Amino acid sequence: MMPAAFDLDAIGAGLSFAGALDDLSAALDAGGSVVVTAPPGTGKTTLVPPLVASRCTGRVIVTQPRRVAARAAARRLAHLDGSPLGSRVGFTVRGERSAVPTTQIEFVTAGVLLRRMLDDPGLDGVDAVILDEVHERALETDLLIGLLSEVRELREDLVLVAMSATLDAERIASVLGSESAAAPIVDHDVPAFPLTERWAPSPVPRLDERGVTSGFLDHVARVTTSAALTQIAEDPEADVLVFAPGAREVSEIARRIRESSETFDVRELHGRIPPAEQDAVIRGRTSKDRPRIIVTTSLAESSLTVPGVRLVVDTCLSRHPLRDASRGMTGLVTTAASRSSSVQRAGRATRQAPGAVLRCVDERTYAAAPARPVPEIAVIDLADAALLLACWGSPGGTGLRMIDPLPAENLADALTVLRGLGAIDDEGRATAEGRALARVPTDPRLARALRDGSPAVGRRLAAEVVALLGGDLRIADADVAQALISLRGGRTPDARRWRDDVDRLERLAPPAPHASADLDGVGLVIALAFPERIARRVERTAAGATFLLASGTRAGVTGPLAAVEWLAVADVARASGRAAAGSGAVIRAAAALTEAQMEQAADHLLTDRVEAEFSGGRVQARRERRLGAILRTSVPVRASAQEGRDAVRRTLRRDGLGMFAWSDGAEALRRRLALLRRELGDPWPDASDAGLVDTLDAWLAPELDALASGTPVGRLDLLSALRRLLPWPEAVRLDELAPERLEVPSGSRVRITYPEPDGDTSARPVVAVKLQECFGWAETPRLVDGRVPVLFHLLSPAGRPLAVTDDLASFWSGPYAQVRAEMRGRYPRHPWPEDPWAATPTKHTKNRAAR
Repeated sequence: MMPAAFDLDAIGAGLSFAGALDDLSAALDAGGSVVVTAPPGTGKTTLVPPLVASRCTGRVIVTQPRRVAARAAARRLAHLDGSPLGSRVGFTVRGERSAVPTTQIEFVTAGVLLRRMLDDPGLDGVDAVILDEVHERALETDLLIGLLSEVRELREDLVLVAMSATLDAERIASVLGSESAAAPIVDHDVPAFPLTERWAPSPVPRLDERGVTSGFLDHVARVTTSAALTQIAEDPEADVLVFAPGAREVSEIARRIRESSETFDVRELHGRIPPAEQDAVIRGRTSKDRPRIIVTTSLAESSLTVPGVRLVVDTCLSRHPLRDASRGMTGLVTTAASRSSSVQRAGRATRQAPGAVLRCVDERTYAAAPARPVPEIAVIDLADAALLLACWGSPGGTGLRMIDPLPAENLADALTVLRGLGAIDDEGRATAEGRALARVPTDPRLARALRDGSPAVGRRLAAEVVALLGGDLRIADADVAQALISLRGGRTPDARRWRDDVDRLERLAPPAPHASADLDGVGLVIALAFPERIARRVERTAAGATFLLASGTRAGVTGPLAAVEWLAVADVARASGRAAAGSGAVIRAAAALTEAQMEQAADHLLTDRVEAEFSGGRVQARRERRLGAILRTSVPVRASAQEGRDAVRRTLRRDGLGMFAWSDGAEALRRRLALLRRELGDPWPDASDAGLVDTLDAWLAPELDALASGTPVGRLDLLSALRRLLPWPEAVRLDELAPERLEVPSGSRVRITYPEPDGDTSARPVVAVKLQECFGWAETPRLVDGRVPVLFHLLSPAGRPLAVTDDLASFWSGPYAQVRAEMRGRYPRHPWPEDPWAATPTKHTKNRAAR
């Protein structure tokens, strides 16, 4: 039986998208997947769900990227439908639900639907899923596209709609469609009201090493107040919308505006304020209310429509997650907003009438901003996503049709984390422990801390710590314990939201004996979540302290935590300036930790072994106890023979062969072998640095033992060692193929200088010989069975180079005459015959040669 239909005419009254409903119906008739594009404020979020519901008997799920957007969309549609919220139209977000079994349209966050699908992969009772705001490229929405595309292969009846204000429609349509055809696209466009662009660049920098500068916030508040006064003088019904990068900046700008003028009703809009206050902003104002200035995060960029706005003030800043692969950490960073985001923001002023945007940068800075935001999948920590995919049965996203694959490097790091938690096996499949962690709606590491920390510190304290760390709450001086004290006694919106999260997490924690409410266990809970971030103080200054993390990262902290020896660090990010204490990173959330707690949380990172090294020409050894990269104790000991050999090998592999003093004979043999390897290949050995280091045991084993037992480096016979590499029986031809010396016409046997083993691969063997010793020599000699011509450096009687040639015949017939003309006067005692072909080669003067 079909449920009662929604009155689309009443719901869509005044909404532009009502004109696209026929096109959407036709597209749904053609196939089960549709891509919808329409500008913000046209009504697609309001109209598409009831249209789809009118064609279904089961529930329609609509995802939103944020909780406030899901609640607001549900309230608006229920209001337009004339039904109580939670009956025909409802919502479910983290920690809050307003829906019944007969609810036809349910708005949810993407994360709620993802975890729901772990328990119900087939989405029993759901006839359609609508993914809204796909253009934001939130990680959870990207994952849903992959999972739902796979569900549709088994359930052709499932309707799937992707909606966005600005979208690469063709790309999404190819993912949502079948192998043979892309999904149809419904593109609804409406003429925009005129937009006036103005510029108000700040006289002070927007950002420094600590984030958004106070001077820039002053500037934004000042230009907003001035522009708002001008705006309401022209249009008393107009409101102003100010975009700031985060909740802290929202509060600071709002406070400054309130202090400078009582003309306006200054409101804040972000995810931390209570739902009732959010709803009040979204409802708009009556004619009796004061003009409003709404200061918001990117929340109002496209997810929500704020009525009455005619002026947008844009900081042109954005806050987003960014992974620092070199330090293995992810944090929120503030950067220039993309131009597409700025266009979205400016469009909020022209939803209902002509409007204006005031950007707090100059035109050149705006033009230099990135064109589009980077998808979250490319920059965010993937541990939670990787665990969900493993539970789904598609480790790493294998086999799923996704917009972008998970980046290989970030995915590898995430899988390492999950293996350390015991959440996946060697093949990447989810374990029973992993499935249990996935059902806790937080990062897997925090889920592990909740499960393992509850028996140790009690369910309540474990839930309190996890709720704080997972709740994106600001922590003063990075001190988690003090933040908990404030939240326990506070009545702020943050405190209320935190307590709700604590209650929810406590119900998910395993049973545990009652524990006291003191804060001694805070560090243990953090360390259970992030054992690789356990840190020890290595330096303290007047500005703060530097800590070394078990992962090897150094990070700074200021305030009371600088006095603590051991810390459990929950959040660390790249930074510079005073807070980083010269380390390049700053600790943003941590708690004191005892050594006993450290050993309890990170026993798998503890090592106790002898570390030997070869330094100063001898082996030295120490017994070291470490926690990852942190050295706890170190005492000198005597190295065993094997430890000594290993130490020498490590030194050679790290520093190369430069520690050796090569004799002339050893160096010459090495160069000869290198040329034969270059020209003939196997079985002649690789005599380069890398080749010799890779084959240490084949040629240097006795010498390694000697070094390990104390023999000085200078006493090693490297010539004998290298001879061990000679291949037999080919070695009998060594002197024939690459002789040490070359006999020249004068009778002298001149040493051949062979190319360096790691030098130019086209370099030739060189013979440096006096020109007079080569008179009459026509054919240039060649080595290695005729493959390599010798390069002659023909020298003056004083040993200075006169010519370089590998063609003696051409030299005597040509350049020799010029050399003779220049040299015969300078060296008259030596022969310089006109006909070098007929002259007798000699290494002596003319008189001595005559005698």
